[in-house]
Amino acid sequence: MPRVKLFDEEEVLDKAMHLFWKKGFHATSIQDLVEELGINRASLYDTFGGKEELFNRTFKRYRRITHQQVRDLLHENASIKEGIKRLFEFVILQSVNDPNKKGCFAVNITTELIPGDPHIVEDLTENKLGVEQIFYDYLLLGVERGEISKEKDLKSLAALLFTLQNGIKVVAKLNPDQEQLTKIIDACLVVLD
Repeated sequence: MPRVKLFDEEEVLDKAMHLFWKKGFHATSIQDLVEELGINRASLYDTFGGKEELFNRTFKRYRRITHQQVRDLLHENASIKEGIKRLFEFVILQSVNDPNKKGCFAVNITTELIPGDPHIVEDLTENKLGVEQIFYDYLLLGVERGEISKEKDLKSLAALLFTLQNGIKVVAKLNPDQEQLTKIIDACLVVLD
């Protein structure tokens, strides 16, 4: 008779994601995972295959959640420029109010695991391209609505917004000054005018 799982996989993935995010991949041990997730080693290996496989699934979940969050935050505003400003205000608030100063999970993974892991390079590249595509599609909507000049290089602007989003999360780890970070955003967003 097969064993019945006594835990919610999505909840376990969320807990694992936050632990990897806080401690990093290498500093997180199997024992840390067992204690944090509240499941035994056998269940961890049976369900997730081990630490690396669990880590990969948490990053996949992170990408899915954050990509949808970015889309939602952008599209809940009437104006394209207002949507972008609101997204960055959210990023700033999230960063300065994080007591653990975790920064961005994707940036942390990049600095910890690259170079050296070709699989994670592929995942991080996919993440970057995915977020840039969200920004590009949103900026294109701005062009279609007449809010952004059709002369703008939307691909470069999308890449700039991705870089700015990640940069804010890094800078906030060192200097979580909401006012100063907001001024940085305001200075950068004039490129949309």
